[in-house]
Amino acid sequence: MNGEVVNLRMARKRRARAEKNATAERNRFEHGRSKAERELARARNEKTTRDHDASRREPDGNGGS
Repeated sequence: MNGEVVNLRMARKRRARAEKNATAERNRFEHGRSKAERELARARNEKTTRDHDASRREPDGNGGS
């Protein structure tokens, strides 16, 4: 039975640090933008939504295909 001896306390701490770093990375991505970048992204999203809605075909109202 040749295996590596694992200190469970250290393994738990290592896993907790990795999870904390992953959460911090997500938060930096979501909240780490300047106001101008946020407004630009919002404007692009709104334009995409308007363009998508404008190209939508309306039913012709005769109840068939």
